[in-house]
Amino acid sequence: MTGNINKRITNDLVSNGVSFVTTVPCKQLAGVIEELETRDDIFHIPSNKEDEGMGLCAGAFMGGKRPAIIMQNTALGVTMNTLATLIQFYRIPLPMLISYRGELGEPVACQVEMALHTKAILAQMNIPTYHFHKRTDVEEFDNILKYTFMCNKPVAILTDATFWGEN
Repeated sequence: MTGNINKRITNDLVSNGVSFVTTVPCKQLAGVIEELETRDDIFHIPSNKEDEGMGLCAGAFMGGKRPAIIMQNTALGVTMNTLATLIQFYRIPLPMLISYRGELGEPVACQVEMALHTKAILAQMNIPTYHFHKRTDVEEFDNILKYTFMCNKPVAILTDATFWGEN
């Protein structure tokens, strides 16, 4: 079913007009990234860092594209300035598909520390946040994308290890 989830996520991005996606490598998100690489209907460019990726998304948006970023929550801290002074200030709709490392089912102990702060950081920044824990949660992805483009806000979709089936 993981392969179906990867295809579903990518199809939902495309059907909502997302034509530019940047990614930072993550084991949990590897299947989605691989799916993006096979598509001709969406431009994928890897980023070195998450804040750099947000800058690329802002440029794509200002150039008339609908962007998205795929990243890990462990780097959320380095994106705070870019999120506030670029993405939020200029009201850029940015779906952020975020692997929620350090939550239930996480196999790597050092990932836990950032998980303790992720939701609080997003709440403090007034970023709508959705937590995908069960595989069926992917059914909400299309509506979340519609929401972010309707209200011109960044939206975080946290996907934990249980969602990806890694436990």
